[in-house]
Amino acid sequence: MGDLSAPGTPARRLPGRPESVAEARHYVRAALHDLAPDLVDTAQLLVSELVTNAVLHARTEVEVSARVTGDTVRVRVADRRPDRVLVPHDCPSYAGTGQGLALVGLLAHRHGVVTDDRSKTVWFELRPGTPAPATAGWDVPVPPAGAETTVTLVDVPGALYAASQQHRHTLLREAGLALAAGDDIGVPPDDLRTAQDMNNAVTAGVTGALRRQPAGAEIRSLPLALPPDAAPAVRTLCDVLEAAEDAAREQRLLTLPALPRSRVFHHWLFDQITGQLAGAPPTAWTVVPREPGASPSELVPWDPGQVRGSRVPTIVADERNVIIAVNGPAGDLLGHGPDDLVGQPLTVLMPEHLRKRHVTAFSALLLSGQPRILGRSVPLPALHRDGHLVPVRLFIQTQETADGRTVFIGQLTPRATTPESPADRSGRVRNATPHAPTGPPPEAMRGTGSGPGHGRGSMTAVERLSLLAETGAALSNASDLEEGLRHVGRILTARLADWCAVDLFTEDAELDRVCLVRRGPRGPWSGEYEGRLPPVTESARGPLARALRGAGPLLLAGEPPPDQVAGPLDTHYRELFRALGTNSAVVAPLRVRREVIGALTVARDGQGRPLTEEDLPLVDDLVRSLALGVDNARLYQATRNIAQRLQHSLLPVLPEVPHLELAARYAASSTTAQVGGDWYDSFVVPSGDTAVVIGDVTGHNLDAAIAMSQLRSMLRGIAVDRQEPPGMVLRRLDLANHTLHREATATCVYGLVKGPEQGPWELVHSSAGHVPPLLITAEGRTHYLEDGSGLLLGMDTGMPRPQARDALPAHSTLLLYTDGLIERRGESLDRAMDRLRRHTSALVHEPLDVFCDELLIGLGADNDDDIALLAVRPAPPPP
Repeated sequence: MGDLSAPGTPARRLPGRPESVAEARHYVRAALHDLAPDLVDTAQLLVSELVTNAVLHARTEVEVSARVTGDTVRVRVADRRPDRVLVPHDCPSYAGTGQGLALVGLLAHRHGVVTDDRSKTVWFELRPGTPAPATAGWDVPVPPAGAETTVTLVDVPGALYAASQQHRHTLLREAGLALAAGDDIGVPPDDLRTAQDMNNAVTAGVTGALRRQPAGAEIRSLPLALPPDAAPAVRTLCDVLEAAEDAAREQRLLTLPALPRSRVFHHWLFDQITGQLAGAPPTAWTVVPREPGASPSELVPWDPGQVRGSRVPTIVADERNVIIAVNGPAGDLLGHGPDDLVGQPLTVLMPEHLRKRHVTAFSALLLSGQPRILGRSVPLPALHRDGHLVPVRLFIQTQETADGRTVFIGQLTPRATTPESPADRSGRVRNATPHAPTGPPPEAMRGTGSGPGHGRGSMTAVERLSLLAETGAALSNASDLEEGLRHVGRILTARLADWCAVDLFTEDAELDRVCLVRRGPRGPWSGEYEGRLPPVTESARGPLARALRGAGPLLLAGEPPPDQVAGPLDTHYRELFRALGTNSAVVAPLRVRREVIGALTVARDGQGRPLTEEDLPLVDDLVRSLALGVDNARLYQATRNIAQRLQHSLLPVLPEVPHLELAARYAASSTTAQVGGDWYDSFVVPSGDTAVVIGDVTGHNLDAAIAMSQLRSMLRGIAVDRQEPPGMVLRRLDLANHTLHREATATCVYGLVKGPEQGPWELVHSSAGHVPPLLITAEGRTHYLEDGSGLLLGMDTGMPRPQARDALPAHSTLLLYTDGLIERRGESLDRAMDRLRRHTSALVHEPLDVFCDELLIGLGADNDDDIALLAVRPAPPPP
C-alpha cells in the first residue's frame, strides 16, 4: 500500500445542514485517495453516519478531519454541543440507514468520544488489511438515576420497545431530511428539533436504565429519569410522530408507518411519561385495553419453538410475506410437510382468486399501517396441496422477534364442508360450520415486580386465593385448551416459578407436553422438550412417572438423581431440568373422577430462592383447579365436535341444474358453539322448478339445530308432495311447525326459480319475516325483493302468506342470506343493507364460488351470529 505516514488534508468545517454529509464524504475520499478502495469506502460510510447524527441532533457547525499515521487511519467529527451526550442503541442490520454509532462500533478498530467545555468529538480508527475486532460498544456516560424526575415503566415488552424505538428514530430522521429538502409534511422546524431532543432524552434514559440492570435480566419495570418539565416536549414529540406517520402512510417518507400494536405502545409510553410527570400513578403495559389488530404483547419475544410446540395449526410469515415457520398440525391440515413450506411466499396456500386480494391487502397494511383482518376471525378457504379447498377460520396477530422485526402469526381452525356433489369432486368445496379464536389470545399477566423466587415463599392468604382465581379464570375463559394452559403458565411464571410444564395423556394413552412456559428470555430455547413425550413404561420410576401414577405433590431439590432414571421418560425429564438450570421443583398429578389425566411441574432456577415444603399446599390446590378446568375443556371440545358433525350432516348437497349456477356457504358464529339454527336448501321439485330456501330458527344451540332440521325436512316434504305456490307451502309449514314447536319462531324464504333452459326466468317467492333476497344484475345494479313478506313462522298460523314474482335476468345473481351476514351491533339495518349492496355490486362479475367466499371474508369477520347464504345465477347455454 505504500507509505501511510502522509498527514492528510487540513480539517474541514461544515455548516449544520444536510448537504454537509455529502461534503464530508468528498473530503474523506480526497484525504485518503492513496489508500485501498475498501478502506476509503468504509471511512466514507462511517463519517457520513457521524455527520448525519451531528446535523440532526447537535445542529451546529461540524468539523471533520481525516489523517493517516503509520498504519492507522484516524477520522474525527466534532460539533459544538458537548451537553448533547451520545445515545448509542442497538440497531439491527435490516434497519438500513440510521445505524450511526452501531456501525462505527462494528466496523472500526477503535472508537471513542472526547468532550470538553466547548465541543464534543467522536473519532474512529481503521487499519488496512486486518478485520475490525469485536468491541464492547461505546463507553459513554449514563445519565445518573434519580438526578431528575423518575418515571416508572411497568411490564415493558423488550422486543416491542426495541422495534418502536427503531421506528421513532427512523421517522424523525426521515422527517428531518424531508424538511431539509423543502417538503412540507406539516411539522414546523422548531417542533422537529424539540421532538428530536426529547426522543434522544427518552432513548438515553432507557439505555441508562437497561445498563444498570443485572446482566441477563429480563425487562419488567424500568425507572426512566427525565427533566420534571419534560411534559410539553413529550407532547410535541407525539404530535411530530403523528404527522410523520401520516406522511409515511402517504408514501412521502422513505419508511413504512407503524403497525397497530406499535402505535398503541407509543401512546402508552408517552401517556405514562406525561401522566406520571403530572402526578398520576403508573399503569402496566399488560393491562392496557387493545383494539383488534393491536393484540396484547407477550413479555418474551416470539420464537419458532412456540409454533412447533402448538397443537393449533399455525403458520408464521415475515414482513416480506414469506413463510418462516409452520407447525405439524398446519402441514397436516394443508397436505404439506412443515419444512416444505418454509421460504415460500404465503400465497402458495391461497386459491388463485384470493392471491391478488391478499397481496393488495398486505401491501396496504405495510403502506398504511391500517389493518383489515389483524386480530379478527375471518372465514375463508385455504389451498390444499392436492388442489382442493379447505374451509378454515383464520386468526392473525403480530408479534416481535428479539431483534425488533414484526412477524405475522396465523392460526387456522378447520371448518366443516358441505357434502360434495359430483361437480364438487373436481376440486370445488363449499364452506360450512366454522369455529376459531374469538379474539386476541389472553394477555400476559402483570408481574409482582420482583423476580421469581424472591419473597414468594410466604404468600398471604389473599395472594394465594388471587393466584388460584386467576389461573382458574384463565383456563375457563380461553377458547382453546392449549392457549388457556399457556396463559396459566404465564401467570405461574410471573407469580410463583421460573418455568412450568403441563403434561397430559391423550385419548390413546400417549403423553403430550401441551404447555412449557419459561419466564423471560434466558438463553437459547429449544422445542425438543415440547410435544410428544416418551411413554410411561413399567420401568420408569422418576418423579414425573411417579406423579403420572398418582403420587405427589413431590418436592425436588434439583434434577432427579441417577437412581431415579430408569427409562427414556426419566432421562428426558432430567435433561429438561439441566437445560433450564433448575434448583428446585414441585411435580403433582392432575386428577379428575379418580383418574390421573396428567401432571403439572413448577420449578425455579438457580437465580432465586428454592421451592420448599410450604409451597406444596399451594401447588396441590393449583392442580385440583387445573384438572377440573382441563376436564371441562375436554368435555366442551367433545360436545362441540359432536355438534360440528351434526351440523355437517344437516348441510344439503346442492342440485345440478343445467341453466342455473348454485353456490352456498355456512359460517357459524365466531363467538358461540359450532351449531345453530341458520340453514339453506335447494332441490328440484317434480314440476322441474328449482326450489331455493333460506331460513333462521331462533337460538344458537342444539335445540335450534334440531328444530331447523325438522323444519327443513318438513318444508322439503310439503313442497315436493303438494307442489303448491310458495305462499301456501309456507302456510302449511307454519301449521306443521306449530304442532311440534309451539314456542319456537323462525324466519324463512321459500322460492321457486321458473323458466326454460334458454330463459327467461323468474322467482316466485314468499317470505316469513326473513330479510329480503337481493338481486344483482350483470351490470351491477342491486334491488331488494321486498314483496311477498309476511309474519314469522310460529306467530299466527291463520294469517295468509303473500307471495311475489320477480324477473331474473340472464347472468344476474340472486342472493338469499341470513341476518348474520349484515347485522352489526349498534348499526341501523338500512346502513347494513347498503353495505351489502356495495359489496355484491363489486363482486357481480366474479365466479359464483368466488362471489360467496369474498362475501364471507368481507362481511363475515368476527360475526356474532351464524351466517348462511345461497347464491343463484341463471346461465343460459352458449348459442
